[in-house]
Amino acid sequence: MKAQVLNAYNEPYVLTEVPLPKLTSPFDLLIKVEAASYCHTDAVCAAGGFEGHANGPTQWPHIGCHEFAGAVAQVPQLEFKGGPSIPRFQIGDRVGVPGRAFHPCGTCFECKRETTNHGQPGDNSGYSVYCPNAKNLGLSVAGGFAQYALVDSRQIAPLPIGMSAQEAAPLMCAGLTIYSALRNCELKHGQRVAIIGCGGGLGHLGIQFAERMGLKVLGIDTSKRALDLARQVAKTSKISNAAEVNAADLVHEIGKEDRVSERGQMGVDAAIILPESQQAFDYGMGLLKNWGRCVVVSFPKKGFTFSTQDVVFRHVSIIGSLVGSNKLLCEMLGFASTHGVKSVTKSFPLHQLNELVEQQHAGAEGKLIIDEFGESIPLVNS
Repeated sequence: MKAQVLNAYNEPYVLTEVPLPKLTSPFDLLIKVEAASYCHTDAVCAAGGFEGHANGPTQWPHIGCHEFAGAVAQVPQLEFKGGPSIPRFQIGDRVGVPGRAFHPCGTCFECKRETTNHGQPGDNSGYSVYCPNAKNLGLSVAGGFAQYALVDSRQIAPLPIGMSAQEAAPLMCAGLTIYSALRNCELKHGQRVAIIGCGGGLGHLGIQFAERMGLKVLGIDTSKRALDLARQVAKTSKISNAAEVNAADLVHEIGKEDRVSERGQMGVDAAIILPESQQAFDYGMGLLKNWGRCVVVSFPKKGFTFSTQDVVFRHVSIIGSLVGSNKLLCEMLGFASTHGVKSVTKSFPLHQLNELVEQQHAGAEGKLIIDEFGESIPLVNS
């Protein structure tokens, strides 16, 4: 089959022929990839950001992409070496594929948990996307920049009727991550959320999800391209340029709208931090009212510093948020389908992946996807 591979860090992708993946577990499925979305984490991986880390490539050449969608092309035999297969999916089923978690251990603390934090639906005991021993598609093992990809049937989700692979692929990481972050805010209808970095791949989806959840949205970004994308998808959100308006002024504007004047009462109920910038983190914290929640999605190498005045005297809580369970993935897809949440995308054929990467690094808006893979080889089910 054809695939775009990395032969080393900081090198271009190379289009080449690689062996077809083989099913090795009763949970394995072979997916015919129809759309593969490019993520910032792909860039981090290609640049060596996970070198020596459990999430890094375990062998070369490496096939990236951890957010893709397609159709089931091959399933295990009913009796498979190592145990009976799980007939959850059939050939031809259309599915979305996130990166986590491929072959989790099933026995660690995370795998045995049946609920996740903050009331989100967790997966059944024995499987967890947070398993520290699991592999991650497109990072530690081969992903979706290929005609076919090997996946774990427990990590994927059926696509809602009418949702295309092109629509689904960006939701597998960007969509699930921002949806999970919004759920972690634990807000009620009518409360306020600030999305810092609202004009990126996650941010412009977050605006749509939050609005459809009935939240009042304050979108914050700095570049014209990002702000234009945010305003393109926003219906009721207020979009502000952090380079022109400081957080304190926005807090006072919100206070006037809510007819409150005490500093502790003014501001947003939650802020989601998407950029890897201390300045962005500080801006989000500055927007929060007392007892507000700061949800951190980004993970800069040096981390963030925070003010003890905020957490001790203003009772602001800070939590991290990372993707979500398979049950939450299914919930998110249903919500996106019902409420028309869609990523702004630009498509490329597989052989132009390096051109896609160049445009991503140049600041292209929305999500860039591969959705032309060339003629695929015929398969015979195992």
